[in-house]
Amino acid sequence: MRILLTGGTGFVGSHAAEALLRAGHELRFLVRDPGKLARLGQTRGIEVADAVVGDMTDAAAVKAALAGCDAVLHAAASVEIGVAREVFATNLAGIRNVLGLALERGLDPVVYVSTIASMFPPPGPVITVHDPIQSLATGYGRSKAEGERFVRELQARGAPIASVYPSGVYGPDDPGPGQSMKGLRDRIRIGWIRTTGGTACVDVRDLAKILAASFEPGRGPRRTMAGGHFATWMEEADCVEALIGRRVRRIPAPPSVVRGIGRAVDLLKRIVPSLDYPLTYEASLFLTQLVPCDSRATVAELGAGFRPMRETLRDSIRWMLATGMLPRRYAPALAGRNESPEASQV
Repeated sequence: MRILLTGGTGFVGSHAAEALLRAGHELRFLVRDPGKLARLGQTRGIEVADAVVGDMTDAAAVKAALAGCDAVLHAAASVEIGVAREVFATNLAGIRNVLGLALERGLDPVVYVSTIASMFPPPGPVITVHDPIQSLATGYGRSKAEGERFVRELQARGAPIASVYPSGVYGPDDPGPGQSMKGLRDRIRIGWIRTTGGTACVDVRDLAKILAASFEPGRGPRRTMAGGHFATWMEEADCVEALIGRRVRRIPAPPSVVRGIGRAVDLLKRIVPSLDYPLTYEASLFLTQLVPCDSRATVAELGAGFRPMRETLRDSIRWMLATGMLPRRYAPALAGRNESPEASQV
């Protein structure tokens, strides 16, 4: 099957490209910057034989990219950089263009990378694919919520859209890096907040397998949870502490204090837009209120499991060390490849 891939030079998209090629599919990339395609060959060994240069907000470019394809994976999304309304408009236009035009051409399936954020906060003790849509404050959060609303309307009419809902995505080789990896880096450097909630973590390599397994035509609309594993913040701190071979800070803070810090960071970012600190107010809500995701149907239907969180964290930290994203002094055991055998089996 020939699959159009958007976001193929990003974290999720590049790993998905690798999984799709291994499964025997042909890929066409829709990219804004063709220079980024060279990286896939240099760092991942992915040879790009078919690409269309264009933006997902450009309907003509999307139409040209879809020509001759059997299916599509829409993994592209603009994150919260710059003006929030631009992020909102870009992501929503991309969703409407790529999914809408793919359905007009009769492509099946149309696989869409959504997010558990579109259903946060959840109404129950776990997040499920049937939870109602919520709308967060940021341009990115609102765009994913509105995109989810658009997708569910199409699914209700029988459109063969397969929605996949990742939690926080971790793992090696993140070209961004994204907020999940930045957050892990900063926790190792600064410390863990001892508060309510926790972290839901899916390995990007497991997510890629789930996405590749979703390309089965004729199954109609469906939703797939890719929530991975959940751990409290102290469980994650224990695991990382054992992996890196040094004690980490644990900072007690009630949820109200954490959310107050998030609001302060938002104000600072208005003054200093280049401030690279992930604890925004929206992030503070996730940090203090997140609950586990129900991925049991994913494992049963797709046969796609999730590797231990310990393995994901280990490989994520090793990659950060190798790229200089994390100085070696912060993880002496992994920097010296002398991993502690007592590392937690979270």
